[in-house]
Amino acid sequence: MKRKLLLLTLTATLLFTIGCSKKSQALRNENYAIVKGLAYDDGAAAPREARAMADSHVYEEAGGTGETDSLSANYPDAERKLIKSANISIRVENLSAAEDSVNALLKKYDSYAASSNIQENSRYYSLRVPANYYDIFLAETGGMGRLINRYENTEDVTLRYYDLEGRLATKKELLKTFQAYLGKAKTIEEILSVEARISDLQYEIEGTGIQFRNLANRVDYATIDLQLLGPVLSASSNQGLTFGERIKQLFGGFGGFLSTVAMVLLGIVIYGIPVLLLLGLLFLLFFGKIGLAKKLWRLIKS
Repeated sequence: MKRKLLLLTLTATLLFTIGCSKKSQALRNENYAIVKGLAYDDGAAAPREARAMADSHVYEEAGGTGETDSLSANYPDAERKLIKSANISIRVENLSAAEDSVNALLKKYDSYAASSNIQENSRYYSLRVPANYYDIFLAETGGMGRLINRYENTEDVTLRYYDLEGRLATKKELLKTFQAYLGKAKTIEEILSVEARISDLQYEIEGTGIQFRNLANRVDYATIDLQLLGPVLSASSNQGLTFGERIKQLFGGFGGFLSTVAMVLLGIVIYGIPVLLLLGLLFLLFFGKIGLAKKLWRLIKS
């Protein structure tokens, strides 16, 4: 009898577990159907946008390195986007005049200094110049003085530029689709799902927009790091001196040495001789013919 009761109990428990599992699966399927319906409602445009958004997520997860031949085929006639930069060092004779020339160039070519560092005998500028004025701006800086160093770099960001632009446009269109659907949602679950997706899209649009604007700014404005070096001030440096100037510098140093020796001898004459005379007088007074010290010693001994 106990075995029958135990068998009936196990059978009932098993049937109850199976029934709950089927009900839970049905609820999951129902929820999936609701969410799936949100992305594909209102015509055939939404599925294309959803697929484009999914493709963009794959690109983001891959680290944005999808610059392949297939991507370049999507922009066959696109304008090439380049980021240009240069680093220049120039030796000038007059720092104030060179600084005025830099300010004049900035005004002439609608440029600006992103940062500057002013020191006693040098100036450093990080300049942002419109890309279409980059070459002529560099050419005119060459007239400020003697070129010490010049380095240029060009980075091709065409694929990245148009990819970011396309992803941004796709996300904005998808946002409009979900915003339109929000007014048609009937249940609380649908409203919450749509609002959550809208919030995610707005966050993604903001992040992608920041990346695109930063890249576009670097494309539109080239960066020129300009260093102006003043004339050599150190007397110990022979850079740029002629042979005659070096001879003059050599004898100038020798003349300084002679003047030092003369000052030492003069000091000996002025102070040394009186000191020697005073010491000789004291020796005669105490230990010489006068012998005061000897006489005092004799008195004490007697």
